[in-house]
Amino acid sequence: MDNIKLFDKEFEVYLSPAELSQITSDLGKRISTDYEGLNPILIAVLNGAFVFAADLMRAITIQSEITFVKVASYEATSSKGTVEEILGLEKDITGRHIIIVEDIVDTGLTMTELLKNFKEYYPASIEICSLLLKPESLKKPLDVKYVGMEIPPKFVVGYGLDFDGIGRNLPALYQLVTSDLALDNGQEIDHEEN
Repeated sequence: MDNIKLFDKEFEVYLSPAELSQITSDLGKRISTDYEGLNPILIAVLNGAFVFAADLMRAITIQSEITFVKVASYEATSSKGTVEEILGLEKDITGRHIIIVEDIVDTGLTMTELLKNFKEYYPASIEICSLLLKPESLKKPLDVKYVGMEIPPKFVVGYGLDFDGIGRNLPALYQLVTSDLALDNGQEIDHEEN
């Protein structure tokens, strides 16, 4: 696969579609084993997790449900780390086993707030499943039970993850070629639940 250009930034392949498929399949098998007979509800965080969540749902072989939420907490490309509002939670999760599905956990600040909010509904259990985890970027300790892959603090795009709204449709995951992670306006490129 060739390098791509998004805006003025060059990206190279980090994970191929086949590698992403294998990661998702492995996570689906683990969840299917761990939640056999429990009918878990997957809560996918939009917008970034929708591609991963769809593939993960197909990889899960047990009875399960899925719903989607959107978190209002962002300004441009940086996370504010606070959850102002959770939009779209239509399922009653009281007494249910829930798995929050995320594309990437970066600082962990928004996920920590999400966990706090969801615990107020008294679920039977709550776990996190993230395609990617940046352990070096975590600002708070966070237990992510299902991690597809740990990555260093690099900026990636594709497979649902975007760069200023574009690139979500790319079938592979791409990383920024340059080590310069600054945007033209001086902001650092940041991932978080988006």
